[in-house]
Amino acid sequence: MSTELNLILFGPPGAGKGTQASRLREDFDLPYIATGDMLREHRENGSELGKEAESYMNDGDLVPDELVIKMIMEEIEGKGDDGFLLDGFPRSVGQADALGEEIERRGRRLTAALLVEASDEVVLQRITGRRQCSNGHVYHVEFDPPKHEDVCDQCGKPLTQRDDDKPETVEKRLKTYHGQTEPLVDYYDERGLLRRFDGTRSQTEVHDHIRATLATLRLEERL
Repeated sequence: MSTELNLILFGPPGAGKGTQASRLREDFDLPYIATGDMLREHRENGSELGKEAESYMNDGDLVPDELVIKMIMEEIEGKGDDGFLLDGFPRSVGQADALGEEIERRGRRLTAALLVEASDEVVLQRITGRRQCSNGHVYHVEFDPPKHEDVCDQCGKPLTQRDDDKPETVEKRLKTYHGQTEPLVDYYDERGLLRRFDGTRSQTEVHDHIRATLATLRLEERL
């Protein structure tokens, strides 16, 4: 019986998915497929799929789902013999259907969809409180403030709020998440694949919960 872990990671912006993804990669030695990074790599490497994607991006259009799924499956086939951790796709029920069909067509199946949850209030507090200097040092006005207001402790450069972290931008991203991606909660729950994690707890608590859940899933796969 296969013990591969084929995982999808999703949740609202600012819920802590990136932190958990990096820890899970180390815990289970899984290839991490972040679709944004994957698209950039294909463009920079000048691959055939990258050139095709670039033609859409240059026109300001979204890269078609079929093309993104082709890239994902290429990554899975090349690196994911023991499983994979997919982040950033699917973002809608239609994409989930298309991806699921393609995975099954290759004789594989999803193990679980990991949902890291956080309320809109928590997301806004986390993201809008971030401040960053031009050297990339990051602070938070409430949770990790600099010693001197708006000045980086490490290099003395001014701290500013990125446009992506401004309230109106975060609210727009949350609206998109609720409208397009949140329906995946019911979608994966109905298929018995959903596993929920409280992203408002400490990073270590969330990590321990996810790790224990995946260890149990892997054990069940072996039975």
